[in-house]
Amino acid sequence: MPLTFAVPVKAKSVPAAILLLMGIWMLLSDPEARRAWRRALWVTGPAALAFLFWLANTALHGIDWRDFDVMSHVLAFLLIAGSFAAPLRTDVLRLGFSGSAGVLGAVCLEQHYVEGIDRVYGINNGQWGAIEFGMFMLVLSLIAIAQALRTGLPRWERIVHVIFALLGLYGAMLTQSRGPLLAFVPVFAAVVLIQSRRSGHWRQGLLILLLGVGAAIAAATALHGEMIERFAAVKEEVATYSDQETQGAVRERLEMWRTAAMAIEAHPLTGVGLNQFGDYARARIAEGEVSATVERYDHPHSEYLEWAVTGGIPGLLILLLLFGGALAFFGRHALDPDNAIAMPACAGFSTVCMYALCGMTDNVFYRAMPHSLYFFLTLGLAVFVARMLATRPSPPEPS
Repeated sequence: MPLTFAVPVKAKSVPAAILLLMGIWMLLSDPEARRAWRRALWVTGPAALAFLFWLANTALHGIDWRDFDVMSHVLAFLLIAGSFAAPLRTDVLRLGFSGSAGVLGAVCLEQHYVEGIDRVYGINNGQWGAIEFGMFMLVLSLIAIAQALRTGLPRWERIVHVIFALLGLYGAMLTQSRGPLLAFVPVFAAVVLIQSRRSGHWRQGLLILLLGVGAAIAAATALHGEMIERFAAVKEEVATYSDQETQGAVRERLEMWRTAAMAIEAHPLTGVGLNQFGDYARARIAEGEVSATVERYDHPHSEYLEWAVTGGIPGLLILLLLFGGALAFFGRHALDPDNAIAMPACAGFSTVCMYALCGMTDNVFYRAMPHSLYFFLTLGLAVFVARMLATRPSPPEPS
């Protein structure tokens, strides 16, 4: 499933449809599946609330229902999550997730070194999609890293996870996406520390952190300095941003954020409506209040500002609940001594962390690819963890 989100083939809807039917069947026929879905309410509840909120927002503002298309997929993933309550082959699950990172990383290598594309963007995006694609691969790479650190894993499988993780990470570097790469660093450290705490191998964890930093420096050097130049440009653009100087990736972000603040101040409770930031910004440009350099943007390059602008303060609170509820649920179980519970919880935790951090400087839900990955992983893994908690034998009563 993660791989299908990143390819343009129409047949990718077939596995999604199968899982949807399976999820509906599980929820209708299996009481344990329904209980697992309810036990995961910290994750499933905010997602359901977000779906209903944007449904009402679209109707209230009289917006074309085509704008509700991507957000409507949340309902499908809420039902697909029921399929995670089935008796799944966890070895296939974890190798499939890691393998997706490896395949997409190989695609990036081909684009960069064979096709000569400087900033790769995958096969389901234009160049404008490089940021989301980079985040997409880093999420899957983090899952592969966590699996490689798993205790009790056969050596051959550990090596496979390491290879897939490296392919995914290098592919993400080739996207030259600053936000996702910066977000990756603390999440990578958190994943390593969680697994070190669970295994008690603190020295091994420190070594992995050092190796990770070294590999990142080596990869940045191999890219002929492009990445270093992109990071160096941030400070210069921030320092020179003004009403008269708004050109450049960072300056344009700052201008969009200023525009977003204007929209929030003008519409604090109802927002301007789903996907309407672009129209609001262009109206302000026509009035001379905003620079024309941001005319081509339909989203403010911040998921938090997106929800606040389009849904008002209530929209922002729902987004915080969406991320916060999932972090609380997965974080609570990521240190469980049982691998069957801790590993999917760690995967869910790293996914939410990446999206929450990347959402500060980019929109992470406005396109189907990253939107689908988030809700598929977090909702599905939450139900999976809840089902595993229910099937775990109860500890013996003290005599």
